[in-house]
Amino acid sequence: MRLTSKFTAIGAAAALFCAVAAVWMLRSGDLTRATAATGQIRPVWTETEWPFGVDPWGKGKAFRCNANDCDGEVQLYVRAKLGFCNCTTGVADDTDLEQMGDLALIGKTTPIGAGREIVVGPMQGRSRAYRVEGNGNAALSFAFNQRCDMVAATALVGRGVPGSLEPAVLAFLNSDRMLKWAEIALGL
Repeated sequence: MRLTSKFTAIGAAAALFCAVAAVWMLRSGDLTRATAATGQIRPVWTETEWPFGVDPWGKGKAFRCNANDCDGEVQLYVRAKLGFCNCTTGVADDTDLEQMGDLALIGKTTPIGAGREIVVGPMQGRSRAYRVEGNGNAALSFAFNQRCDMVAATALVGRGVPGSLEPAVLAFLNSDRMLKWAEIALGL
């Protein structure tokens, strides 16, 4: 009889495990999509062509998140700037962010509030939100560095896109894909 109860317990545990696994697979679905029920943004970033001319910093990488995935159109521009960062302090304050960021690519902007410290992989820097003058769009500027080299990222955010997009952009910048790109671009 004891052997039967052991098999019953093992069978019940296996059935429970299978049920938990099935629920997890059903609930996980496509985690890269926006979920209407929670209002949580889960962007899908698609690489596009760099839309700007060549300047001293060269071409970068451009990504797009379409309106269905980000509750509005978002363009993200990322590029390395070698030797541009203050080797001692990095991107220490909002003035550094203004000087080192790439907001000039998208036009005249006005800060919406104070910037904040960010961490991208092993790098530290700042981010700040801006209003793009003349079209009602907003922008998020990011700059982070490793020694004297830095990465500038600018997200051009269309009308109606929630202000909660910054964590999603930071998550993408912290993804394995982007950290590997930064490692190569900065020669780490």
